[in-house]
Amino acid sequence: MPNTPFDDVAERLAQALQGSGTGAWTDLDRHIRAGLQRGPGIAPAHTWFPAAADRGPTAPELAVALCGPDGRTREAALNHVGRSPELLPLVVVRCADWAEPVRVRALAVLRAELPGLAPEALGRLTAVALRTGDRLHGGAARDLVTTALREGPEAGALALLSSEERSVRRLAHRIAVERGLLSPARLASIAAAGHDVLVLDLCAEGALAAAGGAVDESVLAPLLGARLGRVRAAGVTALRAAGRGDEAEPFLYDRSALVRACARWVLRQTGTDPLPLYRAACAAGGAVPLDAPLGLAECGDRATDADALWALTGHERPRVRASAVAGLRVLDAVRFDAAGFERLAPLLNDDSSRVARATALALAPWADHLPAGALLPPEGEFACEAAAPEPRTWVLRTRRALRMLRLTFGRGARRAAGA
Repeated sequence: MPNTPFDDVAERLAQALQGSGTGAWTDLDRHIRAGLQRGPGIAPAHTWFPAAADRGPTAPELAVALCGPDGRTREAALNHVGRSPELLPLVVVRCADWAEPVRVRALAVLRAELPGLAPEALGRLTAVALRTGDRLHGGAARDLVTTALREGPEAGALALLSSEERSVRRLAHRIAVERGLLSPARLASIAAAGHDVLVLDLCAEGALAAAGGAVDESVLAPLLGARLGRVRAAGVTALRAAGRGDEAEPFLYDRSALVRACARWVLRQTGTDPLPLYRAACAAGGAVPLDAPLGLAECGDRATDADALWALTGHERPRVRASAVAGLRVLDAVRFDAAGFERLAPLLNDDSSRVARATALALAPWADHLPAGALLPPEGEFACEAAAPEPRTWVLRTRRALRMLRLTFGRGARRAAGA
């Protein structure tokens, strides 16, 4: 048998086997074909694979034949994959081949080899099948592998839950939820601790669906304490089904608008109006919950509640001030008049970037009316702070002026940023 046309096929094959990314096998396929087209050496021919061969091809030789330009060679090479099962990912690539005889033979080989595959090998095939599934003829291999996960041993799907490939993890979690392979408590734990938004949503919904009417603390506690707002919102909504709607009150002040909205809905279903709760929370002085002002604005009335929000723009805690300014914007209570401007303009230079950002957004509709000096520090402060060893405040205020420029493109902001 002729030598392989280029020496690095074995090295690239080893890298693909080590799991160097979903695209390693499709990259190997393109690399081999490009090397055969432009590099020196003898391209493989279908006569490499007689009906009965005394010696089977080595893995690099077989890889070259599987990816070569001659369809007859690719089809003949598929008969020898059983001797090199590590090349099954290339069989998946060939399932999307442009030559129909190659596709048919590759699908037959894949169908025969799928049962009994180790979880690691199955994960590798799944990753390649999902990657090539969008090709013209790639759907058949993707469906074949997906069916094997849905109908095969539970251990195969469960082993892929921790795959390094995001697409494989998502498919494995979807199948695990569909097959009921995970308990509601386990699904809730995954939803609370994971990082993939799609998986978190899937597991949160799956946990509540699997629990049905028996939603208990093992499910609710992880959901309510989750990092992602959408997962917490699912937990808050489930409080009503669990008969614990009164426990939704603390979530009226959640940092997520979706969670706050779900908490208001749950309380209304139990006959509790959230508006008086918001008003009482915003009148609690130093104990005002951090996001209570914004929650009040989302369900309050401008004529009744704007004064309370204006008062909270001077609160000692920055996040409460920022929430109050954002709430005024939600209530459409910010007007460019002398009183409104005098109360909000100083917050453009607030020590908290959160407050300054919220103020810039609130004043954005009137940026063209802002005097240039509104965005600048007091006179002389540029000189003294710029000469300081660490002119942090000066830099922050300059950045806020530039941020206002980017947000509004107002004439006043342009003059201030230019200054």
